[in-house]
Amino acid sequence: MKKKTLLLYLIISSTFLLMAQNNRVEGKIIKDFGETFNVENPEVATDTNATLKVIFDVSKSPEDTSKINSYIVTAARFLNMHADAGMDISQLKVALTIHGGAWKDILTDDEYFKKYGTKNPNTQLIKQLNDAGVDIILCGQTANFRNVSRLEANPDVKFALSAMTALLQYQNNGYQFIKF
Repeated sequence: MKKKTLLLYLIISSTFLLMAQNNRVEGKIIKDFGETFNVENPEVATDTNATLKVIFDVSKSPEDTSKINSYIVTAARFLNMHADAGMDISQLKVALTIHGGAWKDILTDDEYFKKYGTKNPNTQLIKQLNDAGVDIILCGQTANFRNVSRLEANPDVKFALSAMTALLQYQNNGYQFIKF
């Protein structure tokens, strides 16, 4: 009986895994990051005529310094899934505030290596996001608290007085806030 149950479990698991893989969609905007899934006939349809403005607040980072920050990847996934739904990049306005524990994810490869013994796994993601028009904003208060200079920060990152200031200003300009 246990063998039959195990076999049934393996068959069902494999089926769901294959279905999930078949629904995966590679990024149209951010090619190397932010893979999404195809959703057939959603009841809440995407308004492909709208302009979507979002600011993601990123304050966490993985404990394993060799791992990419999945919260930053969210911006790539947001762009890619909406492009796949039929929206143009000009309709997608995206920004990220980086503060708290996520400060290290914006360091240059050299600075990251000095601190953690490996290149920054977020460098290519940050470059591709910047190239797609995403504003990546480091909290100036966090930068000063952590002694991060502009030379130590990825050149694709902008500094703000604070994450709070950037969040307020972007929201005043119509961006919707999403916290991670």
